[in-house]
Amino acid sequence: MKKDFTPQDELLFLALGGSGEIGMNVNLYGCRGRWLMVDLGMSFSGGEYPGVDLVFADLDFIEERADTLDGIVLTHAHEDHIGAVPYFAAELGVPLYATPFTADLVARKLAEAGLSDQVELIVIEQDHGKLAVGPFTITYIPLAHSIAEGNALLIETPFGRVFHTGDWKLDDDPIIGEPTTEEELRAIGQDGVLALVCDSTNVFNDAASGSEGQVHRALLAEVRRHTGRRVLVTTFASNVARLQTLGDVARETGRRMCIAGRSLERIIEVAQDNGYLQDFPEQVDFDTAMRLPRGEVLILATGGQGEPRAALARIADGNHQIELSDGDVVLFSSRQIPGNELAVGLIQNRLAARGITMVTDRQSDIHCSGHPGRPELEAIYEWLDPDILVPVHGEMRHMQEQARLGLSCGIPAAVVQKNGDLVRLAPGTPGKLAEVRAGRLVLDGDLIVPADGDAITMRRRIGRDGLVIVALGRAGAAHVETIGLPLDEDHDAFVAEAKADIAAAFARLKGAARSDRAEITEVARLAARRAAQRWSGKRPQVRVMIPEA
Repeated sequence: MKKDFTPQDELLFLALGGSGEIGMNVNLYGCRGRWLMVDLGMSFSGGEYPGVDLVFADLDFIEERADTLDGIVLTHAHEDHIGAVPYFAAELGVPLYATPFTADLVARKLAEAGLSDQVELIVIEQDHGKLAVGPFTITYIPLAHSIAEGNALLIETPFGRVFHTGDWKLDDDPIIGEPTTEEELRAIGQDGVLALVCDSTNVFNDAASGSEGQVHRALLAEVRRHTGRRVLVTTFASNVARLQTLGDVARETGRRMCIAGRSLERIIEVAQDNGYLQDFPEQVDFDTAMRLPRGEVLILATGGQGEPRAALARIADGNHQIELSDGDVVLFSSRQIPGNELAVGLIQNRLAARGITMVTDRQSDIHCSGHPGRPELEAIYEWLDPDILVPVHGEMRHMQEQARLGLSCGIPAAVVQKNGDLVRLAPGTPGKLAEVRAGRLVLDGDLIVPADGDAITMRRRIGRDGLVIVALGRAGAAHVETIGLPLDEDHDAFVAEAKADIAAAFARLKGAARSDRAEITEVARLAARRAAQRWSGKRPQVRVMIPEA
C-alpha cells in the first residue's frame, strides 16, 4: 500500500465515525484503488460542545481522495446513518443509494437544503435490491430494526464477501416489513463470508431484544388499564412499526388518535407515501382531542428523550394546547439514550408534580430495542460462520466485549478497531495497517468547524471560569467588566482591586516596555487574572483592549 493509503490488490476497512462511539456512522471499504462509503451519519452534542447541536465525522481523509470514491450506500434512515448527507454529499460528488423509505427521507433533506439537483439519489428496490459500485457488488439484506427498511449489506469483492449488518435485531413478529429468514442467512454463510462487520450496541444484554408483537400486547394491556384517563405515548418518531402498533392500539381501545410533533407527522407522511401505515387511524386536531372524554383519546407526542423544545416538554410545562392533569398517564415507549438521563428526569419530575402517572419500559414491556442482545449475536455468528469479526457501532467496551464473544463462539479472528484505524481484511492475516485522521466537526451556527477548534475551546473555558474584559486608558488606568464570575455583591470591590493591580503592574514597566502594546497587554492580563483568582478561585479568560494611538 502506498503512503497515500490508496488500496492496492487488497480489501481495506476504515471507520471515520461510529467505532468507539454510538452514532455518527461513516464506514469506508477500499479495494483496487477505489473506495465505497457505507452510511453518512451524524450525532448530537449532548452538551459536550457548548452552543452546538450537531456533530459530524471529519471526512478529510476521503474528501482528499474524492476522485476514488465510487458511491455512498445507506443502510437505513436513522439520523446517525443519514444525518450528515445534506452537509457533505454534494461536496463528495458521488451517487447515493438507498431503498425507497430511506431515499424519500433523504430526498426531503436534500430539498430542504436546496441540493436536490446537486446530488444523485438512486432508489434501490426494497427487497434484496442489488447494485454494482466500482469493484463492489452490493445486495441489500432486509433485517429487523426500529425503523422501516432496516438493511444489512452483503458486499462482494474480489477478496471475499463482507456482511455489514447496519443496525439490526432478530424479530419473529416485526409488524412492519419481512426480514430475511434464518434459512436465507444460513445460505449466505454456506457460500462463504470473509468478514462480519457487526453492531455492538447491546452486547452486554443477556436477553434477546424482543419482538414488536410483544410490545403491541403490552401497550394494549397498559392502555386498557387506564380506562377513563387521557393517555399520551411518547416514542421515537422514526419507529414506523411502533406507530403501526399504536394505531392498532387506538383502534382496539376505542380511542381517537392525536399527533403532537412535527417529526411524527413527517414520518407518518413518508411512511404512507411508501406503502406503510395504510390503515393508520385518522387523526384529530388538538382542540378536538381536548373536547373528547378523557378516556377516548390516545396522544402520540415527541420528546421522550427530554428534548426541551419537543411537544412533551411543553406539555409538562403547561405551554401546549394538549393538556394533561392529575390522573392522566404518559407511557414512555422508548429506551432512554445514554446521556439523556438528566433531561428525561427533569421532564418526568415536572409531570410527577402535576400528578401524572408515568410508565416506562422498566415497569412494562412497552418498548423493545432495535439492536441485538447476546443470543441474537450468537445466532448470526452461527448462521453466517464468518472468518473475521469486526465490531462497530459501539463504545470501545462494547466492541471489545463483542470481539470476546465472537472468539468464544468459534470465529477464527476478531479485529477491534476505532475511528481512524485502517484495517486490512484480505489477503493475509487481518489487522490494523495504519492510523489516519478521524476527528470531529460541529455545526456551529451556519458554519461547519473543527470540534477542537479555538471557538469551541474558548467557549468551554469561558463557561467554566468566566470572562474578564479590561479596557486600558492612559498610564494604566483601566475599565474592568466581568461575565460569569461568581462575585455578585463583591463585584465592585473586586473591580476596584483589579484596577489598582493593573495600574501597579503598568507602573512597574520601564523604558520601551511602557509603549510596547504586547507587553502592556500581557501585564494587564496577568494582573486582572490574578485578582480574579484571589477573589473567586476561578481562572477566567481575560481580554485586554488598548485604544489605537
